[in-house]
Amino acid sequence: MENTAEMNLARHFLVAMPNLTDPIFSRSLILICEHNAAGAMGVMLNRPLGMTVEALFEQLDLELHRPDVRDLTVYFGGPVQTERGFILHSPLESWQASLAVGDELGLTTSRDILNAVSEGSGPAQMFVALGFTGWEAGQLEKEIAENSWLTVPMSDMRILFDVPSEGRYDAALALLGIDAAMLSKDAGHA
Repeated sequence: MENTAEMNLARHFLVAMPNLTDPIFSRSLILICEHNAAGAMGVMLNRPLGMTVEALFEQLDLELHRPDVRDLTVYFGGPVQTERGFILHSPLESWQASLAVGDELGLTTSRDILNAVSEGSGPAQMFVALGFTGWEAGQLEKEIAENSWLTVPMSDMRILFDVPSEGRYDAALALLGIDAAMLSKDAGHA
């Protein structure tokens, strides 16, 4: 693929195609948070860890004064830095280590956001993950060319914050007018 540096998939969903059989990524939905000439990074959105935000705060020895987030699920965000928290949140606000994913969506890795939530404030909406997904320069473009991923502009943040994890994959496909049953393991054109 020529001139891959111009492709910017930040704020796009990556939807795993059926031929992507790696157990970590099979049927996964990833939000690309950053994409440039050096590579890409994102957070997987549909792999619950079986842990709540309340349990995570207990492990971090933080009190939680936000009943609205107590039962939120913590997710496996990807196989890189799984001991580190990645919080997608809206509104964007300003935290010590934040990346703007859009005008109203940020990704924060600094503890100050957790301290704010602990004290009863923090962002109105949040998605908490441990770990992230990453690609070296040109790697993601190559995987897309090999028919491993479909890309979908994230036009609806409700998929991130409101749709249950088991429905996110299908909801992202629906943005393209595709039903998961229509996907084929074979590359080609309809």
